[in-house]
Amino acid sequence: MHYIWEQLRAAFPLIWSGNGYVTGATWVTIRVALIATGAALLVGLPGALALGLGRFRGRRALQILANASLALPPVLGGIFVLVLLLPGGVLGGLRIEFTLHGVYVAQSLLALPYIVALVPAAIRGLPEGLIAQARMFGAGRLQLAGLVLREARVGVIAAVIAAMASALSEVAAVIIVGANVQGHDQTLGSAIVDQLNNYDSVPEALALGLVLLALIAVLIGVLTALQQFSGARLRWRLS
Repeated sequence: MHYIWEQLRAAFPLIWSGNGYVTGATWVTIRVALIATGAALLVGLPGALALGLGRFRGRRALQILANASLALPPVLGGIFVLVLLLPGGVLGGLRIEFTLHGVYVAQSLLALPYIVALVPAAIRGLPEGLIAQARMFGAGRLQLAGLVLREARVGVIAAVIAAMASALSEVAAVIIVGANVQGHDQTLGSAIVDQLNNYDSVPEALALGLVLLALIAVLIGVLTALQQFSGARLRWRLS
């Protein structure tokens, strides 16, 4: 216990003093989380709406596949993206392997299942007859999409929370696809792994871990507060 306390005492000054290593990894982590979550929403939301609203053959099988993708091991996702990005791969011409842009791609892929799987579940949880009534009154596709996203916003925000949590805390794919270079594409998670390779760097690893926990608490806390506020407004409107 004394050893842990001593390491924590050495870690706290690194945070308070604005250590450049900790600060740099923090900003990279924030950028990766925001960009990956935004990209997952942009790419995954149309498919999620199709699964939630669609009435086409094979929809159930696609939903099972989307749910199964939630269990995708991040290390396999990282390897898959790296194969795509290496010379000769489908995306090899972009030449973004072992760069921060490659990390964006990998983290977006890992955040995508939460949008594609959880948003349709939120849509199907809406009151029976709501979608049918909207269609009966002649709502177009865009109007219907706007309606269900508004009514299912608590569940949609839950999907965004899960996607962002994945982007914030993931390590394996970052190390595989990125170069894990300090100040370039090293996130807080990958920096912790790097520091733990050296037992003399335990305070640095603890400082990085404490900042990561604080970052998760702040970003996820903001989204959770928004979710609760949306839920309260919805209950008030229905009462």
